[in-house]
Amino acid sequence: MKYFNSCGKLLLFFSFLSITSIAVAQTTWTEKSAAKWVHKGEWKSGLKINVHPAVNNVTFAEQYHKNKAAWDKAFAFLRDSDLSTLTVGKHVIDGDNVYAIVTDAPSKEFDKSAWESHRNYIDLQHVIRGQEKIGEAPVATATVIKPYDEAKDVANYTTEGKFYLATPDIFLLFFPGEAHRPNIKVDGYDVVKKIVIKIRFVN
Repeated sequence: MKYFNSCGKLLLFFSFLSITSIAVAQTTWTEKSAAKWVHKGEWKSGLKINVHPAVNNVTFAEQYHKNKAAWDKAFAFLRDSDLSTLTVGKHVIDGDNVYAIVTDAPSKEFDKSAWESHRNYIDLQHVIRGQEKIGEAPVATATVIKPYDEAKDVANYTTEGKFYLATPDIFLLFFPGEAHRPNIKVDGYDVVKKIVIKIRFVN
């Protein structure tokens, strides 16, 4: 009986080690493994919009797996809502963990737009109707011109960065540490309807 009890404990111990190893492996992402996970697309659960190729795959994979329930709710909201008729304003998705802000407004001339970043939330930005340009740059290389405001979860900068075209078939993600410059006018698209889903960042 002692032999079988010992064997049982050993099996339990090795099972625990195996499960722990799998959990650790799942939270350690490389560029290759994260890109493969993003490309596989299981996280989309039927969502037709594609993630922009400029998005940081490693951070996306890490944050999704740290806070899967919140991300799934965000993607379900995008998938299941009639975005064309979605009313302007704030839409609560999961309390303070996930919420959306819908705008339908004129885009801005370049010099009227601004660099910003957040600490507590990730921005999922998606143009519903129209087009705009959005800039991205590392906060580490930016110069602060307006210090972080905790109440608004925003800081402003001056910097140089890369600019991407935001269209209705893609969404972009901006994580803490990534400054972004949204709402830049594209010729021919004076008014843009867009949704920004705020997803809480998990350390």
